[in-house]
Amino acid sequence: MTIIHADLALLPGGWSKNVCVALGDDGCISAVNSADARTVAGAHVACLLPAPVNAHSHAFQRAMAGLTERRGKNLRDNFWTWRELMYRFLDKLTPEHVQAIAAMVQMEMLEAGYATNVEFHYLHHSPDGTPYQNRAEMADRIIAAAAQTGVGLTLLPVHYQFGGCDGRSLTRGQVRFKNDLDGFAALCEGLRPSLKRLGPDAGFGIAPHSLRAVSKDSFIHSRSLASGRPFHMHLAEQTAEVDEVLHYLGCRPVEWVLENIEPNPDCCFIHCTQMLPHETKALAQTGAVAGLCPMTEANLGDGIFDGVTWLETGGRIAIGSDSNIRISLSEELRSLEYSQRLRDKSRTVLATSALSTGRYIFEAMTLGGAQVAGRKTGRIEAGYWADLLAIDTSAITNFSSNGDVIIDTFIFAGDDRLVQEVWSAGRHVVTSGRHFAHKQITETYRGVLSAFRGWL
Repeated sequence: MTIIHADLALLPGGWSKNVCVALGDDGCISAVNSADARTVAGAHVACLLPAPVNAHSHAFQRAMAGLTERRGKNLRDNFWTWRELMYRFLDKLTPEHVQAIAAMVQMEMLEAGYATNVEFHYLHHSPDGTPYQNRAEMADRIIAAAAQTGVGLTLLPVHYQFGGCDGRSLTRGQVRFKNDLDGFAALCEGLRPSLKRLGPDAGFGIAPHSLRAVSKDSFIHSRSLASGRPFHMHLAEQTAEVDEVLHYLGCRPVEWVLENIEPNPDCCFIHCTQMLPHETKALAQTGAVAGLCPMTEANLGDGIFDGVTWLETGGRIAIGSDSNIRISLSEELRSLEYSQRLRDKSRTVLATSALSTGRYIFEAMTLGGAQVAGRKTGRIEAGYWADLLAIDTSAITNFSSNGDVIIDTFIFAGDDRLVQEVWSAGRHVVTSGRHFAHKQITETYRGVLSAFRGWL
C-alpha cells in the first residue's frame, strides 16, 4: 500500500488540509482521511488534485509538430491544406515509428499532469491500404507504448470508410484508415487480447470518424460494437464540413446527429466549433460531452466553441490535445478561457459565483474526461482509480497561493513545470516533474524525428 500525505487536497467536497490518501495494490484509492503530516509515513506533497484525462489524441501527428507552419502555393492556408500535408507524412510511418511516437506523446501527457490518454486511433494499415498480417498491428503499438509509459489508456479504434458524404473513394493518404464493417469488427476483436493484458484500468470504445467518413448504417453498427462503452466522433469542426453535410444529408451536422444517433452520456463529440445557439443547447441537454482541443482548434483555424451557452445549459466538457502540436494541460485550459474572452471582449467568462475560472474549468474537464474515457476517475475518493496530480506551491509563480488560486496560477500565470508528481492507477509515473523513462523514450523518439526531417 502507498500512502500520500497532502498539505492541501481538492476533494469532492472542496479543499481540505492535511489529507492522507491510501492507494491499494489494485491501483485504486482505498481510503481518504485527515492526518497530521508528522504521523504519516510515505510520500509528501503540497497540493494534490485529481489527475485529468486527455480526452482526444492522434498520437502519430506529434512528429509533425512545427513542420507545417509554412505557406505553400495556396494563398489561403487552412485545415484542408494542412490535411494534405498530413497525408504525405503518413506514407512514411511504420509500426515501429508509431510505437515510439505514441510513447513520447504519452510521456509528455503524464509530465503535463494528465493520467489517462484517450487515443482516437485511425492509422490502421500499411501505406497502400493493405491490412497488416495482424489487423490490429497499429493498435497493438499504441497499447505497447502504454505498457512502457504507465499511462491509463482508453483506446478508440476509428471506423473510416469514405472520402466524403457522397461516398467517394479514399485518396492515397486516406487508404491506411479504411475498413468495411466486417474488417472494422475484426480489428476491434483483434486488439482485445493486447488491451486485456495491459491491465484492469485499460478501456475500450468505438469512434466512427465523422459524418463525412462513414455511412448512416455504420453509425448503427458502431453503436452496437460500443455496447454502452465510450462512443466518440468528430462533429461540426469546419464550415466546409457543415456545408457538405447540409448539401448531402439535408441538414446541419448537429441536427443530423440529434435526429439519427440519439446522443446520450456515452457520447463525446469532438470540437463542435461550428454550432448555432439552438444546436448548442439541444446537444448539451443530451448529457453528451463536448471534447474540446483548444490549441489544435486554434492551430487549424477551426473556430471558437461556444463554452458560455454550452455550460449554462448544463453541458459537459473534456479536454484533449488532438494533433499534439503541443502537449500542455495548463495551456489547453488557458486557451479555452482566453478564446471566450477574445470573442466576448470580457474576463473570467467561465467562472461562477462560487468557483474561480481555473477551478471551474479544471473540475468540469476532470469529471467530463472521466465520462468520455469510461474510467472511474476524476475524484480523490475511495474506490476510484488513483489518478493523482501534485502541484508545486513552492515555485515563485505559486508561492503563498492557496485554494482556487493555486489552480488559477497554474493555468494563467504558470505552466506545466508546476507539475511535480503524477500517479496513474496508482503507478507513480512522474517524480519531481520527470517521467521514470524520460531518457529512454526521448532518445528513441529523437531517432524517429531524424528520419522525418526534410519530408516536406
